[in-house]
Amino acid sequence: MNWDDVRVFLAVARAGQILGAAKRLELNHTTVSRRIAALEDALGAKLFRRLTTGSELTPAGERFLAIAERMEADMIAARAEVAGEGDAVSGTVRIGAPDGFGVAFLAPRLGALAALHPELKIQLVPVPRSFSLSRREADIAITTERPTEGRLVAVKLVDYTLGLFASRAYLEAHGEPRSVEELSSHRLVGYVPDLVVYPSLDYSAEIDTGWDPGFMISSSLGQAEAVRSGAGIGILHTFIARAMPDIVPVPVAEPIRRAYWLVYHESMRGLSRIQAVATFISGAVEKERSLFT
Repeated sequence: MNWDDVRVFLAVARAGQILGAAKRLELNHTTVSRRIAALEDALGAKLFRRLTTGSELTPAGERFLAIAERMEADMIAARAEVAGEGDAVSGTVRIGAPDGFGVAFLAPRLGALAALHPELKIQLVPVPRSFSLSRREADIAITTERPTEGRLVAVKLVDYTLGLFASRAYLEAHGEPRSVEELSSHRLVGYVPDLVVYPSLDYSAEIDTGWDPGFMISSSLGQAEAVRSGAGIGILHTFIARAMPDIVPVPVAEPIRRAYWLVYHESMRGLSRIQAVATFISGAVEKERSLFT
């Protein structure tokens, strides 16, 4: 069995189509098809069903995917140990993070990481609804729930709070609620329920079971900007709201408490670039821990 064929198989499985995998691998379509055919011949099994919309794993392909990912993890570890990759902080690290943490907190601080390691390339991407570290959609993920499945390393970064906030202008125009019950007479800003990434982020009922926003935005930063504009009262991350002087707390309910976790696949444990980025993120959070509560 040829490892290059396995590598091509993983790319097709992750892209869901031969053309997408070819672009990612910088190979032509014909070469990718030939590599998949060679692997199928070597295994004596059909790994993909060719559809008009792409390529779908067969049951045999699903079983081989788990084996191929273990092979990939071993190759990564071997490369780090034998080639001395563990000693050099270089290469690309993709960080997947919620927009609140990723854009409001992490992005302004990544310049310091780049200055520390000039040969390191950082990619910061939003965490989508479906996300897989084992499929290498990111090297490091920031999540709001500790993962319970997979060969993952999870480190708790920090507890954080969310609370009710409004703009000074809104409160001057509409008055300040004195109880949770009075929220129903105000304009409310919230999230789009069916686009919530994790169950832990569906938290509005912890403030008010009757929470019914008229303005819903899927981005936490978007919600903060809407509240700042005077659109209404919203449930915002404390560390985001504190950076906006024209937003003030509406203290009629207890804060909502959640946590951020730093997660990466255990096969990446020995790579210096992963450890450098993980250590930097943990240190940045620790240095400014008071922002989050």
